[in-house]
Amino acid sequence: MTRSVEEISRGLEPTRPARRIVSGERIHVIGAAGSAAAASLLLGHAAGASVSGCDSGERSAYSLGVEAAGIPIAWQHDVGHVVGAGGRPLVDRIAVSKALTSVNPDQPELHAAHAAGIPATSCQQLIADVAATFGGTLLAVAGTHGKSTTTGWLVHLLTEAGEDPSAFVGALLPAALAGADAPAVVRLGRGGRLGHPFVVEADEYAGNFDPYQPTIAVLLNADWDHPDVFRDRDAVIDIFEAWIRRFGPDPILVANAADPGVAALLPRLADWPGRILATAVAPPGGDAPTLAAELRRTIRSGAGAATALTADYADASTSAGGRTRLVLHGLPGKRGGAPVEIALVGRHTADDALGAAGAALAYGLEPEAVLAGLASFRGVGRRFELKGDVAGVVVIDDYGHHPTAIAATLEAVSLQYPGRRRWAVYEPLTFHRTAALLESFADVLATAERVAIADIFAVRDPDQTLVSAADLARAVERRGTPAIAPGSVEATADALLPLLEPGDVVLVMGGGRSYVIAERLVAGLRAMPQHSPVE
Repeated sequence: MTRSVEEISRGLEPTRPARRIVSGERIHVIGAAGSAAAASLLLGHAAGASVSGCDSGERSAYSLGVEAAGIPIAWQHDVGHVVGAGGRPLVDRIAVSKALTSVNPDQPELHAAHAAGIPATSCQQLIADVAATFGGTLLAVAGTHGKSTTTGWLVHLLTEAGEDPSAFVGALLPAALAGADAPAVVRLGRGGRLGHPFVVEADEYAGNFDPYQPTIAVLLNADWDHPDVFRDRDAVIDIFEAWIRRFGPDPILVANAADPGVAALLPRLADWPGRILATAVAPPGGDAPTLAAELRRTIRSGAGAATALTADYADASTSAGGRTRLVLHGLPGKRGGAPVEIALVGRHTADDALGAAGAALAYGLEPEAVLAGLASFRGVGRRFELKGDVAGVVVIDDYGHHPTAIAATLEAVSLQYPGRRRWAVYEPLTFHRTAALLESFADVLATAERVAIADIFAVRDPDQTLVSAADLARAVERRGTPAIAPGSVEATADALLPLLEPGDVVLVMGGGRSYVIAERLVAGLRAMPQHSPVE
């Protein structure tokens, strides 16, 4: 059963236009170990606020950077974080992750804030306020899949071109790209010759992206996900359209017209006043120039016919050095196709590349700088990240937690490591998503040669009795693929270790603690006497 944005956001103020942070403003963030919450703390601190956080869970890769910046995080909930004796306010506002309000809106700090008249907003509202404080152009990357990679890629393109953007990315940026001593979910930039771009990953869950009113936005795809909020794909398309119609003045939408959901949305924007840059990778047997002409002919907005950026694609198995070859068409000032080889594998990464390139061009980067940045990008954390290659066993960590993303990532494994046995090791993210998409998950996981399912990671689940990891493993086995469900992420890694053979590629996926499986497998392989590292 779906729930409304109002139900999931209970206790939080409605979305409002972004406002500048007041220097010294006291802000407390609840749910500080999440990526957006950690980013809001780091960005709020950089904007001049006095920030603190709390979380009842454990430290995460995201919160480590917060603590390293000297921002205090309490690892428990307590009304004393927001009010003092007699209910006296200790902070000027609180920001809360909807991962908390969606499950338990009765947070003690939230109740105390209401009683004391302290405003309560989402973490995304705080990030939008920081962007308004920094000024400059807001660029947003949205879509059901590929947001983190594309956002990171766009930050990389801007940085390599000599700009100095600020950013929030839902995955860990490499330290060099984050401009920090360690990987981080934010980049704190000072602007450049073209202004001060601020790039955000814009998540559609329960209106998370509503506070962002970008000048330039990327829409990668519109697939059905978050079944606790969206009843079907049409509902997803509806919310993307509503968001786009709230953009700032003179907006530009970079839209992947090859995605079925985006293609269904674009005709609705015929009266939208912004400009559309349509991107698409040509289908097998097609050609990018013809596709570009078709997009320009068929897609319009209130500003006129769309412009187009398209690409012919050759996968890594046919490219020199295992790189993916693209030939881009529609680059300003370039006649004919412009070839570029990218280090990321899979057709879905070509979509991401075009999205990032389109936004960079719309911002004002020169085509040559965009091509160079496409070629030099190496990805972000937990997106097809090689964790180890030990005695012929490859272990890859990926954030994939939706059937479409899992299918694309398994295909990338086949391209990068042709002919090798693939283990699909999956920690399902949320009970409601697993229950709603069980058969689709089973279909795609069963395309691997071996499957292991870890216990389901609960995030926004009022009901954790809907389905189990064993249910999904049995559904995979009904399709003829051996599958196991050993238990926790630790138990899953331990059960897998003796089953692995030289030549195996282990793709570990999930949005919770699945990274523990990958790390534990690599450590276990290295500790085995017969396995010597080949890294």
